[in-house]
Amino acid sequence: MAETATIARPYAEALFRIASESNAGNLGAWSELVSEMGQVAANPDMKALADDPNVPGDKLVQLFLSVLKSPVNDEAKRFVTLLVENNRLTVLPEIAEQFHALKNAREGSADVEITSAFPMEGATLTDLVAVLERKFGRKLVPTVAVDPSLIGGVRVKVGDEVLDTSVRARLAAMQATLTA
Repeated sequence: MAETATIARPYAEALFRIASESNAGNLGAWSELVSEMGQVAANPDMKALADDPNVPGDKLVQLFLSVLKSPVNDEAKRFVTLLVENNRLTVLPEIAEQFHALKNAREGSADVEITSAFPMEGATLTDLVAVLERKFGRKLVPTVAVDPSLIGGVRVKVGDEVLDTSVRARLAAMQATLTA
């Protein structure tokens, strides 16, 4: 949703600036905290509470912060309070996503989604990530998912680029060629 992204951008940039300049922890710790806050805000029960006009703002802030497992510093508390005061708590998942993108841009890295027909771990995953890092020219942070419908091979997504070397994709290409 473009409107949510537009609303979230200044919050994400401000929070990233605070996290970059903060002595309260490194950028990695902030990233974990912001991701966790985004997950909590995306919970349907939390959304319902955030949208309920009968729930006072200070109670919502206390409840939200009490659900978090990560340690919360004063800057994060003030940030959540600001979001609640401006009725923007439900935008937090998008803020977390944009914060993570800003962190990746600063570090010169990117997220890579690897979907495989079979579980992938250990040396196989390390070798694949090394090859992908050479191809894309930056450090990659992998997330692996299993999709048996691929039959074999992998599907890799880095940003808006997709490499699909799965058997399913090859069969679909062969079908298109034969029916054309």
